[in-house]
Amino acid sequence: MNKNAKIFVTGHRGMVGSALVRRLQVGGYTNIITRSRQELDLLSQAAVQQFLQVEQPDYIFIAAAKVGGIHANNTYRADFIYQNLMIEANLIHGAHRAGVQRLMFLGSSCIYPRDCPQPIKEEYLLTGALECTNEPYAIAKIAGIKLCEAYNMQYGRQYVSVMPTNLYGPNDNYDLETSHVLPALLRKAHEAKLRGDKELVVWGTGTPRREFLYVDDLADACVFLMEQGYAGSLLNIGTGQDVTIRKLAETIMDVVGFEGRIVFDAGKPDGTMRKVLDVSRLNAQNWETSTPLHKGLRITYEQFKA
Repeated sequence: MNKNAKIFVTGHRGMVGSALVRRLQVGGYTNIITRSRQELDLLSQAAVQQFLQVEQPDYIFIAAAKVGGIHANNTYRADFIYQNLMIEANLIHGAHRAGVQRLMFLGSSCIYPRDCPQPIKEEYLLTGALECTNEPYAIAKIAGIKLCEAYNMQYGRQYVSVMPTNLYGPNDNYDLETSHVLPALLRKAHEAKLRGDKELVVWGTGTPRREFLYVDDLADACVFLMEQGYAGSLLNIGTGQDVTIRKLAETIMDVVGFEGRIVFDAGKPDGTMRKVLDVSRLNAQNWETSTPLHKGLRITYEQFKA
């Protein structure tokens, strides 16, 4: 990528989008375009197409999405499938109409079947049933992948889809109604410490295993792939290592300095029992993650307190 290339980052106020902007700025890119939700409604096809026709970006990173944890995904199922379908369709089709050749669509590891073999390879997509609690969101993201593939095949575009594992870091969502497991636990541990509680209640049994990637590492991988001209259709981005929810909670308690005990609420859902990505295809591109979980959590907690 030329340092003066016009780069449009959608969702720049979110965790992923803001990390992409930080990484691009550190990389010396000087022509980064962003728009807030008030400035550009990504749910409006007309607004998106007009914006892209006028701005004519050279590269687009699609980091805008409606996201949330198990509770939000299961409660607001219509919102999750509709809004994500509209955002990605408007941006991908609009990019094509504006003549944009290079685009990166960021999805989620929940696109893969609930019971597929571990670690999860890219070719496992569409080989089994999805996890019920986030099926609408997953279907929307799968549609985005197939949109990119279709425009590549029919029109010769280079629209790449990357599937991050569970993310955390600065600008995460800490709302207990809509957040993912890691930021929810971080907030709960922090507030339990302030109250002087003796216990930290954790949803589920603590036995499911999850993989967590520091968001600035994701941003580094995305920019790296765009710089290298990666043209594959689908690529996992993660650490290739997972931990139990119990271990995650214990690590968060250590970072926060909460000295109580963990109590598991087994009446709450566990979700998928294990989910770790096979990142051999990414590693073959000579990129690996650089931020261990404990270090990433320390940085994240300091930002949360600020």
